[in-house]
Amino acid sequence: MSDEKRPLLICPNTPLDNSDVQTVELVTSPDLSLKDEKPKKCGYNPASERYLEHPTSNLDTLIHLLKGNIGTGILAMPDAFKNAGLLLGVIGTLFMGAICTHCMHILVSCSHELCVRNQRPAMSFADVVEDAFAMGPIPLRPFAKKIRNIVNVFLVITQLGFCCVYFLFVATNLQDTMHIFHINLGVHSYLALLFPPMLALGMVKNLKYLTPVSLIAAIMTAWGLVVTFYYILQDLPHTSTVKAFAAWHQLPLYFGTAIYAFEGIGMVLPLENNMKTPEDFGGWTGVLNTGMVIVAALYTAIGFFGYLRYGEKVYGSITLNLPSDLLAQSVRAVMAAAIFLSYGLQFYVPMNIVWPYIKSKLTSDKALAYGEAITRFILISITFIAAALIPNLSSIISLVGAFSSSALALIFPPIIEIITFWPDRFGKKDWMLWKDIVLIIFGITGFAFGTYASIKNILNLP
Repeated sequence: MSDEKRPLLICPNTPLDNSDVQTVELVTSPDLSLKDEKPKKCGYNPASERYLEHPTSNLDTLIHLLKGNIGTGILAMPDAFKNAGLLLGVIGTLFMGAICTHCMHILVSCSHELCVRNQRPAMSFADVVEDAFAMGPIPLRPFAKKIRNIVNVFLVITQLGFCCVYFLFVATNLQDTMHIFHINLGVHSYLALLFPPMLALGMVKNLKYLTPVSLIAAIMTAWGLVVTFYYILQDLPHTSTVKAFAAWHQLPLYFGTAIYAFEGIGMVLPLENNMKTPEDFGGWTGVLNTGMVIVAALYTAIGFFGYLRYGEKVYGSITLNLPSDLLAQSVRAVMAAAIFLSYGLQFYVPMNIVWPYIKSKLTSDKALAYGEAITRFILISITFIAAALIPNLSSIISLVGAFSSSALALIFPPIIEIITFWPDRFGKKDWMLWKDIVLIIFGITGFAFGTYASIKNILNLP
């Protein structure tokens, strides 16, 4: 069986919360020495060369897209609105949703172009960026492998950051729930209690055992969101009771939280690669636009009404603002359980990137036998230590979003598009080039100011 005829392997089948799900690389990287040759398209259709054991329908893909985007980020949107103001929060969230969706389309478009050039049926995010550089301007070609590694580093940082948020989210909600039983422990105590079960989930290697857990978590999350809306829509004050525009120095924190919530670009290629009719993924009324419109509407709604309901007292997770009655306590418990159950799947992504690299460096049979378990333990411990050092949910969400999510969602896609279509395929008067330059500047600005503001907030600097 030739490399191009291998079945597509996409893992996991159900995308994760704001995660990049890696596709198994189908072919070895093209020889860079051959890149001077002009690419030949030869009418190659990547979709027709994909051999899928269980292809997903349009509805399946839409559900996966919604599930992958709606997680801890949506619960932080009221806090994001606090850092932007009610009016600017609405405008900014819809704008960020449009920008992130456009960057997702860019990645899919470049993937198609490079698949045709290389006659490969599918690519992952890292494959796309490597091939773009390898086939781009000659001075950039030697950096193809390095840029691939850089993207993988950002993916690992992002996913470990998400795992850290999961740790802290479960601990803070569990702490709040246990108050009803008059058990008053610090958040660090709950983090320590959570470490052994989180470690056990992270040690599960086979996705087959994690997928049913993810389904249960999805049902719990849906229930939690329904009840959360039930509470925040009651006794709403007038819009004049909250700020329409927040102070300028708070905007970078809003950016970090918003981009954290919207950073689902990593799941786009695996979803499109696994579709029965991938041509329905793009387009104005395609699966991607439909799903992201729903996501943006939900984010805007919970941010708007959550901030309006609780004002400046809103917490990093809206569940912490709910009252102390039994139904509200059940929401906190259910959401904490859902996020806890999702940790194993979320952790699968960085492990899937890090372990192959470490495995290639191990030589003895003993090291190979214990290396994977030790690697899992170290990575899980890193998320635990980070959560313990920064026990502020809103700050760590903003930092993860500003530092790593902005790079993956806003900076790399336009760079990939410029290199892929260089030098003469940018449209009339090079409008695509100028558009991508603006996106890169926007992403870098958010990256720099958002990271600075988040670190400053964590350190409580004046």
